[in-house]
Amino acid sequence: MAAGISDLTDATFDEEIKGSAEPVLVDFWAEWCGPCKMITPVLEEIAKEQAGKLRIVKLNVDENLEVSRRFEVMSIPTMILFRDGEAQTRIIGAKGKQQLLQDLHPYLTP
Repeated sequence: MAAGISDLTDATFDEEIKGSAEPVLVDFWAEWCGPCKMITPVLEEIAKEQAGKLRIVKLNVDENLEVSRRFEVMSIPTMILFRDGEAQTRIIGAKGKQQLLQDLHPYLTP
């Protein structure tokens, strides 16, 4: 597990997303996905810097088909930002830190 980032499963997803006081960025990934591995250090940095404003969690699409299908994740990495239990925005593909922060900024807790 990456530093500052927790893992979700089909069983824990709804409770964790709906019970979070801050926005939650869910990284849909798989072990065999090269771009998914490339983005992990970027997500670790953001998780550390945005602690208290944003939670970052990972969900392995190979092990958690129910949630992956529910949110129609067709390619990975896909990141979906949830606020108040609702999907707010979807980011597809590996991006650099500044681009990710720019995409997330409107949803971060002040």
